[in-house]
Amino acid sequence: MEASVRSVLAMAAVFVIAQLGAILMAASVLSPEERVFQNPDDPLIPIYYIIAIIGFTFAILFIIKKKRESLVRVVFLGAVVYTIFFVILLVTATFIPGILPLLISVGLTALLAYLLLKKPEWYVVDAAGIIMAIGVIGILGISLSILPVIVLLVLLAIYDAVSVYGTRHMVALADGVTEMKLPILLVIPKKRGYSYLDQKPLREQLDKGEEREAMFMGLGDVIIPGVLVISAFSYLPEKPIWEVQGALLVALGTMVGALIGFAILMRYVMRGKPQAGLPLLNGGAIVGYIVSYLLVYGSLTFGITSPW
Repeated sequence: MEASVRSVLAMAAVFVIAQLGAILMAASVLSPEERVFQNPDDPLIPIYYIIAIIGFTFAILFIIKKKRESLVRVVFLGAVVYTIFFVILLVTATFIPGILPLLISVGLTALLAYLLLKKPEWYVVDAAGIIMAIGVIGILGISLSILPVIVLLVLLAIYDAVSVYGTRHMVALADGVTEMKLPILLVIPKKRGYSYLDQKPLREQLDKGEEREAMFMGLGDVIIPGVLVISAFSYLPEKPIWEVQGALLVALGTMVGALIGFAILMRYVMRGKPQAGLPLLNGGAIVGYIVSYLLVYGSLTFGITSPW
């Protein structure tokens, strides 16, 4: 099997692990108390979210341009460490009583933080990224009902396409993140012996037409379509089918739709040029949701309730 195909399959496996992990977390760990937003039906939340993302992205690019990468690194690593600590604490506290969950969370988070600072190899970055993805997918998914999530997915798909093919600032951001070895990209090597520490800037490789030694996927490409998976699992009504809850079937159907979008995306990625992932991933997730909802519930409401 050719190296690129193996890398694609490995990336797909990471994608599935993150979604299934988030479903397990939503089913057994998360509760309404962990919701980020008080009104999960508010369709204006995605608009605020997009504005915040755009502002944050350009602030980071400005800081990188001013050669203050250390500040960017501190901001991102701080967010990563906090998220990982919170996710591990939530999971361990669900199954283990007493102070032990806190000690486990502090210990594992400290270990990952040390490795991210001192030896951010691809497997360290990926491990941190997967933990973050599972937690963020789960928490955002239980915090937003179907309508706001679909609005969010559509808006982010448009923004991703503009930022990659139009302004191209997302390529510059990915390049900066790669140089700083931050866990905001998933890294899948194409061959043995690959070291993320020796990775050249992506823009330099693209300009020279060099074949990349690894495949990269933004963590957002895993997280954003997964939010619809968890929202479907959390907010759709119970309807047992073959002893399986309908909400779970629709969630899995949404994931399959996103995977089909992923497969189409990878055909373009393997040509060696940067691609906007969210148009295909989010589009696949939405189509998967619509088809599976119709099959399970047979209603044209699509599980959308009035926000007012």
